[in-house]
Amino acid sequence: MNKSIKAAHGPWRSLLWPTLLTVIALAILIALGNWQVRRLAWKEGLIAAAESRSVAAPVAAPGPSTWPSFDMDEWIYQRVAATGHFEDGEIHVYMALTEPNGPLGGPGYLVFAPFTTRDGWTLLVDRGFVPLERKDPATRPGPPAGDVTIHGLIRKGETPAFFSPDPNLEKNEWLVRDIPAMSRTLGQAPDEVAPYYVSLTADMTPAGGVPQAGETPLTFANSHLQYAVTWYGLAAVLVCIYAVFAVRRFRNKFGASSED
Repeated sequence: MNKSIKAAHGPWRSLLWPTLLTVIALAILIALGNWQVRRLAWKEGLIAAAESRSVAAPVAAPGPSTWPSFDMDEWIYQRVAATGHFEDGEIHVYMALTEPNGPLGGPGYLVFAPFTTRDGWTLLVDRGFVPLERKDPATRPGPPAGDVTIHGLIRKGETPAFFSPDPNLEKNEWLVRDIPAMSRTLGQAPDEVAPYYVSLTADMTPAGGVPQAGETPLTFANSHLQYAVTWYGLAAVLVCIYAVFAVRRFRNKFGASSED
């Protein structure tokens, strides 16, 4: 009697920790798969937004009344227009333009300049790309003087990560498109600058060809479905491995018990 009870309980006791570890690992794999499904939906929405908003008729750039509740997801890549004038000063953000839309590419800089609208508020404008040898403003056309109407796409600024290098203010070289920090460097109060920047469209390129506008990337890698399938597949494999392990453990225990 005692032997039969021990034989029945033995396999279950021996499976306790393997079962707990399998359940934890399974939960992690399923959570990763679910996360990739959510990322897939987000990426598909981003692609759809880029394809539709970037070619739509321009609307007025959102002003200060919209900033407290500004939703970047609702505005990113939207084609906008604003009338005003460029202020003095510019910021150089380093980038390697590997797939240019225009004739210039390779290492260089995006040229950011402050733009004050007729309504008195300011936004940062990405005027376009310049190669390394055209970084010096003296080697290329400056922004147009007086009031002009600009057209561009709304872009999201970047928040420096813990390991992000600080900008080299002496050389005016930046790696992160940090709107508040760039605004302060340009002498603008961050709370009076739009929480987005505008990247000019290709038709805003000056006659001299630089800065080369229209370099907003509008194609995106989308591997989230493959990642989701991978995580769910690993979860299925884990269940199969556990099932085989459990069956073998039961067979071994009951086989040994029957011999007794």
